Amino acid sequence: MSPVLSGVFQLLALLVALALAHRPLGEYMARVYSSPRHLRAEKWIYRAIGADPATDMRWPAYLRGVLGFSLVSVLFLYALQRVQGALPGSLGFSSIDPDQAFNTAASFVSNTNWQSYYGEQAMGHVVQTGGLAVQNFLSAAVGMAVAVALVRGFARSRTGELGNFWADLVRGTVRILLPISLVAAVLLVACGVIQNFAGIHPVGRFTGGVQQWNGGAVASQEAIKELGTNGGGYFNANSAHPFENPGGLSNLLEIFLILLIPLSLTRTFGRMVGSVKQGYAILATTVMIWLAFTALMMWTEFHHGGPAFDIAGGATEGKETRFGIGASAIFSVATTLTSTGAVNSFLSSYTGFGGGIAMLGMQLGEIAPGGVGSGLYGILIMAVIAVFLAGLMVGRTPEYLGKKIGTRQIKFAACYILVTPALVLCFTGIAMAMDTPENSLTNSGAHGFSEILYAYTSGANNNGSAFAGLNADTQWFNTSLGIAMLLGRFLPMVFVLALAGSLAEQRPVPTTSGTLRTDKPLFSGLLVGTIMIVAGLTYFPALALGPLAEGLAS
Repeated sequence: MSPVLSGVFQLLALLVALALAHRPLGEYMARVYSSPRHLRAEKWIYRAIGADPATDMRWPAYLRGVLGFSLVSVLFLYALQRVQGALPGSLGFSSIDPDQAFNTAASFVSNTNWQSYYGEQAMGHVVQTGGLAVQNFLSAAVGMAVAVALVRGFARSRTGELGNFWADLVRGTVRILLPISLVAAVLLVACGVIQNFAGIHPVGRFTGGVQQWNGGAVASQEAIKELGTNGGGYFNANSAHPFENPGGLSNLLEIFLILLIPLSLTRTFGRMVGSVKQGYAILATTVMIWLAFTALMMWTEFHHGGPAFDIAGGATEGKETRFGIGASAIFSVATTLTSTGAVNSFLSSYTGFGGGIAMLGMQLGEIAPGGVGSGLYGILIMAVIAVFLAGLMVGRTPEYLGKKIGTRQIKFAACYILVTPALVLCFTGIAMAMDTPENSLTNSGAHGFSEILYAYTSGANNNGSAFAGLNADTQWFNTSLGIAMLLGRFLPMVFVLALAGSLAEQRPVPTTSGTLRTDKPLFSGLLVGTIMIVAGLTYFPALALGPLAEGLAS
């Protein structure tokens, strides 16, 4: 079978599996977030944290819960790293330096999982499992809670209440993320992923010394790493490491886990607003963008641009032979169009256009289908913008799901859209003007610029993947990227929850013959165009200096 055909068959198998899971999981999540009942384990948690799950919150209170919980999470994870040297199960590793500890704490709490350290050479078992893996669950649950709050803003009327943050957080963790991760971890172990608490041990003698590896609870962390669109690997090589991703079957399972919840949340959205067709319209938009990006990535990496490519069958540099070009391209698009950031190949070795496609996927806001929770609220913000633009074109007051989109709502949406590009472009410009970041580059010219642009794109968009040629373990990058990750995660949430509160206060607007149908293919097409124009073109000048220039020169 040709490599191209193998990639196409893997993509088709993935589509079938996701289609089969879409409806049951989407319906289940809608019931989880709408149920008045609380499980016994959940009641214990509520008592332990002193929360009343029956109290509905207006958006300022909901936001305080999100920010307060996340602040405590950052401080806890920072402290855990700083005392690692005194903890049991540290494998002899010393405590993490302050700037690195801040960067890692900000990274995992913001669902970014950017790693400027070698996991197998820096983090012991306690920090990996008790710190990083726990935040993989909690940061994903926070994103889902904010998305559900926005959905309630569309679904409710004449009230400013968006639900209870603590109930949404606990339910998302206990009823959704934990059970699916448990099943996924067992399947990954069956595929060959390791799961142990072994220490450092030699695995063979090679020229120059003895090769050593340490074990770990990898399968359990790998499951939530992909399911929660986190992306932080147990090992530095991430999902290119055979202990994390041994072969083709585990690779396909990991891609499935990355896309599972974000795609299924569109069904949850449709069910909670009372119109499954609205969910299908959002689903169609995300799938169109995802398939288009996957096709483009496979074309650029299979494209034969010279004798070396002809002999190899495509751009094989930086790709694992056990996966090949097709599976690597599918994985890279899935991980950059979501906020996952996991990699099974090294994006810095992709063709100029291939690296640009991965970068653009993040710059769209990672909304096709996006991160767990963040993808849904991101594309709903874009839907508000699309409805507003359509209203301007036909001279009508824009409406979406029975809610008027007025000046206040569009200001919140506009601020949401502007936050991330401002962070990316400002930090990139500052970094390029300084001496220290330049010394971290292993490449010059367009590719060197792309390395820095990619780093801040990944950090501010809470993705976490990287162009491997950049040495980011410096005080400047650890600090600036940590700030970009925190602002890129929590500033948009402020505007999302403020928008949700303003929508929930409105009376529903009756549908008339002049109302724009937002459950039709025409709206999905309009939404795709809005995303590409409003989000994509913002970065065009920067892309022209980096990946586009590199691609045209090759």
